[in-house]
This record gives sequence, C-alpha cells and structure tokens, in this order.
Amino acid sequence: MMAENAYIKLVPSSAKQSVTIEDVKELFRYYKNITTKTGEQLDWQYGSTAFPYEIKETTEGKNTWFYLHSDHERYKTILIGIDQETLRNETGEEKEQAYIQITLPEQSTYGDKGKANEFCRFLAKKLQGELHLFNERIMYFYPRK
Repeated sequence: MMAENAYIKLVPSSAKQSVTIEDVKELFRYYKNITTKTGEQLDWQYGSTAFPYEIKETTEGKNTWFYLHSDHERYKTILIGIDQETLRNETGEEKEQAYIQITLPEQSTYGDKGKANEFCRFLAKKLQGELHLFNERIMYFYPRK
C-alpha cells in the first residue's frame, strides 16, 4: 500500500479555527474513554478493539505530529499531524487555515485504513470541520448556510 493522506480542514464555520497537537491527543483519549465505557455497558472488551493503538511521540515531532502504534496483528501505524495552509479568496485576500493530516504510511494495513476513516469522521464531527477522505471525497461536518 502506498502512503495515503486524509485531511480535516478547519473552515470559517468550524467549532475552532486552530488546533494544537495536544487538542488532537485529547480527542483520541476521549474517543478511547467513550468506547471503553460502551464496552463496559455491553460487558465486552470494546475499548481495546475500538482503539487498538498507543499514542506515541518522537522528539522531532513534538508539537507538530505523533503516531498511533499497535502490536495487534491487524494494525500497525497511523501518523497524525497538524499544520496550516494559506488560502486565497476571490478578492485575492490571503488567509491561514488550520488542518489535521492523517497519514497511512506504506507499512499500514487495511485495518489501519478502516480505523483511520473512523477516527477522521470522529475528529471532523467534533471539530465541525471539512473532511477530505483518503479516496478524495469530501464530507462536511460544519453548519452550512
């Protein structure tokens, strides 16, 4: 599998206009927490199945990216980073737009891709962003006028 990317863009009508790497990690902790609680209610180990990863960070990635690592045989790695892009509107004005990038490196499995799609939708919904999926389709989770 070749490396693939998905993006969650924080558009003007999103819940937030900027996001930190710590915000994203916190959303993953929240995701793990709610799926674990669901599992407890169902009397099933759903938490480890829904989120079979550990959040890992390197020194060079500090404050810009981290990765999810799994020892499970169906999952390997998902990279998550934040950045900003400069957009130009019709009148030529430039504006910064924050985004979260989810990358599946070459060693990622189809299981990782399924989980990455799930996480993308979760993050986009929470942040009310514009989700550009791996297959280049776009999903809108922000209030539209």
